[in-house]
Amino acid sequence: MLAAMPDARWFAIRRAQNLKPATYRCPFCGRRLPALSEHMLIVPEGDSGRRRHAHSDCVLAARRAGKLPTRAEWLQTQPRPPSLWRRVTARLKSPSG
Repeated sequence: MLAAMPDARWFAIRRAQNLKPATYRCPFCGRRLPALSEHMLIVPEGDSGRRRHAHSDCVLAARRAGKLPTRAEWLQTQPRPPSLWRRVTARLKSPSG
């Protein structure tokens, strides 16, 4: 289903609609998408050069399936660095500290 989507750890997603006389192809369903219609813009990892236009319903279905994580959702899955307090106490406990 996401064959045309770029590989990315997270995506920025926003509503889009413009007056440009263009037609896009939805990366999820492969159907045509007129720029005049309300749709969504998907930007992988903030790289606007790789943005894609998609049907709103297709984006929502991909979000429900867990295939388009936002940056905030991706950050929650990443290990957190030790807090300042842990770094200071670890330094005090070390033999060279």
